[in-house]
Amino acid sequence: MRKSTLLLLFFLPWFCGCSLFPNLEETDETKEWSASKFFSEAKAAAAEGDYDTAIKYYETLQARFPFGRYSQQAQLEVAYSYYKFDEPDSAIAACDRFIKENPRHPNVDYAYYLKGLVNFNRGLGFIDRFVPTDTSQRDPGSASESFKDFSTLLAQHPTSRYAKDTRQRMVFLRNTLAQHEVNVADYYMRRHAFIASSNRAKEVIENFEHTPAAGDALAILMESYNLLGLDDLSSDARRVLQLNYPEHPALAQIGQRDYLTRGGWQTLFGLDVD
Repeated sequence: MRKSTLLLLFFLPWFCGCSLFPNLEETDETKEWSASKFFSEAKAAAAEGDYDTAIKYYETLQARFPFGRYSQQAQLEVAYSYYKFDEPDSAIAACDRFIKENPRHPNVDYAYYLKGLVNFNRGLGFIDRFVPTDTSQRDPGSASESFKDFSTLLAQHPTSRYAKDTRQRMVFLRNTLAQHEVNVADYYMRRHAFIASSNRAKEVIENFEHTPAAGDALAILMESYNLLGLDDLSSDARRVLQLNYPEHPALAQIGQRDYLTRGGWQTLFGLDVD
């Protein structure tokens, strides 16, 4: 092949580069958008459930217009969009960023509330959102984090519009965490690890008093001490149980030291015998 032909082939793409490689900016429909346009389009996308597009618009808005009220609000809106798009870590990060950069913003309480909400619902599957499930069987890490987030909100913004809902969720979370501890204590009971079960039961009694699980925790503590031969401690637990939960079914089983070995503990609480 002649040298002139080779040179022509080499430089040809440069001469017609505009047609072969179009300028990407010319195809970007958003390049002339204002901050308000980005915000309204992102809101519209989110309203239609297209959170992927909403996130893209909110983040582009912040990149192109890093200052002003639209950018500030976009930080909160993108956090919510990440939450709805099931990206909890990104949602938490966006909330933390907003709190750090805008500690006195009138809507900063929402950032704290959203953090708690993200952790409150973290790990829920599609079916869990529509079918009642025992949340105490889940990993308590997210519930514990959610409780801390909500506690921070109430401590710093006690009159927030989200305070009422936050308090209700905290009651639920506290009950869930208490029941989880009882579940663990019961697990140890069924494996005759009575020291471990008594320790877990004491955790509930000391840290989660007045929760529905407290009665079962006292029953486990009573039976654990009973089977360890610690009669005085078992009697003390029994007196507290009888005083606060006189109808608890465990009170009918006092004195049966071999009760657990026959699977009675599982039957008492409606559990399957291993």
